[in-house]
Amino acid sequence: MLDPKLLRSDLTGVAAALARRGFALDVEAFAALEERRKAVQIEADRLRAERNANAKAVGQAKSKGQDAAALMAAGESLGEQLQGIEQQLEAIQAQVSSLQLELPNILNPSVPDGRDEGGNVEVRRWGTPRQFAFAPKDHVALGERIGMDFEAAGRLSGARFVVLKGALARLHRALAQFMLNLHVADHGYREAYVPYLVHATALVGTGQLPKFELDQFAVRGDPGFYLIPTAEVPLTNLVRDQILRAEELPLRLVAHSPCFRSEAGAAGKDTRGMIRQHQFDKVELVHIVRPENSYAALEELTGHAEAVLRALELPYRVLALCAGDTGFSAAKTYDLEVWLPSQQRYREISSCSNCESFQARRMQARWRNPQTSKPELVHTLNGSGVAVGRALVAILENCQQEDGSVVVPAVLVPYMGGISVLK
Repeated sequence: MLDPKLLRSDLTGVAAALARRGFALDVEAFAALEERRKAVQIEADRLRAERNANAKAVGQAKSKGQDAAALMAAGESLGEQLQGIEQQLEAIQAQVSSLQLELPNILNPSVPDGRDEGGNVEVRRWGTPRQFAFAPKDHVALGERIGMDFEAAGRLSGARFVVLKGALARLHRALAQFMLNLHVADHGYREAYVPYLVHATALVGTGQLPKFELDQFAVRGDPGFYLIPTAEVPLTNLVRDQILRAEELPLRLVAHSPCFRSEAGAAGKDTRGMIRQHQFDKVELVHIVRPENSYAALEELTGHAEAVLRALELPYRVLALCAGDTGFSAAKTYDLEVWLPSQQRYREISSCSNCESFQARRMQARWRNPQTSKPELVHTLNGSGVAVGRALVAILENCQQEDGSVVVPAVLVPYMGGISVLK
């Protein structure tokens, strides 16, 4: 959520900043609503002061033995008026809050201009795509021979699901375990196991609701739940309504979880294989930091995701997302894209974002600044470290042999019980 004070003091400036994203803020409508709020707030304050003064006068009259009936009647009338105006104020406040929750984050000045993914800027590359002496197969053709079963998944759940069996299921598990161990042992993260079902307030806190309601899987019941779209949601909400001590920062948290997404806007996209599914696994990285350290933390976080791909010896590139392609909650994002031989292009495997205070304001996540002794908003960052299914896809395609077998990356062999080739 954007700073309400900034919206009141520089609405035109906020509108110009959001226009970089292609977001059109209705300045006149927002300003008119704010003027209504101020007018009703002033009237509520006036009535409250008058009611308090009247109550004092009633007390004085009674202490002197005077008839206070008229004053008491006036007090009742003032109370009724105040109740009515407070209901008006509450309704207007709800409208203001609803509008504020729909506003995306303001971009960092370093984010490149651009309307869509075509404006993203390549920052660096690592590794050289392999030149095959044969026509490389895609991960579906390879996987279906060694334990990837879309037909069984279709019978169970329909499209955009997969069943993995045998050594391929073990490779999927090995990837998650390897990533967790790397981030905990080498990068200093604290591992967490988190709920896969959360209340709507958690999704509001990280920015998935109310804007992206259609992308979520809601679970009926009382209370209602949502399946998590990413472990970012429960991990980041661990600091919800908390005031952290200065010495607790930075927090680095990592969790492996399934992720559930309706892919409402992805009709017809990546319908073949495991690239875009309703259920997939991911190892998620979250940083909670002091504001002055958040952009250094973004570079660190991105480097930690890159370390996974380097260890797996998968060629990749890093992109700085442009204004029009940066996510709702992010102030700046780097995407990691891994090379897929079957498509002859790089595909996203990790997204690393600095949300600055946007999520923290929604969650009221703060730290006590020892210099001021006052609670201040933290900055939150998140990134995939990395998507397990897409890493498996990249291994199948980049490490395939002409006979359809797949060489297991050396770093994963110990997790595979010594299996070095999938046949």
